[in-house]
Amino acid sequence: MERLWIIVAGILVIAAAVFLWRNNLSAAFVTATLGLVAWFLSYRVQLRAKIAATEHGSTEEHNDEDSDEG
Repeated sequence: MERLWIIVAGILVIAAAVFLWRNNLSAAFVTATLGLVAWFLSYRVQLRAKIAATEHGSTEEHNDEDSDEG
């Protein structure tokens, strides 16, 4: 999913550059903003995956500690 958002962000930035080149500033601004949102979503997906992996790893560590006590 992260790769999809990066691709969408890249396409939107290229489209914003084309709009800017054609001197359509309002469309360039909107397109660049949507590209930024897509980049932010890719970053969010990446962070959620890291957090989930960290929580999964810490849960296993806690389970191992609990089994040693018993």
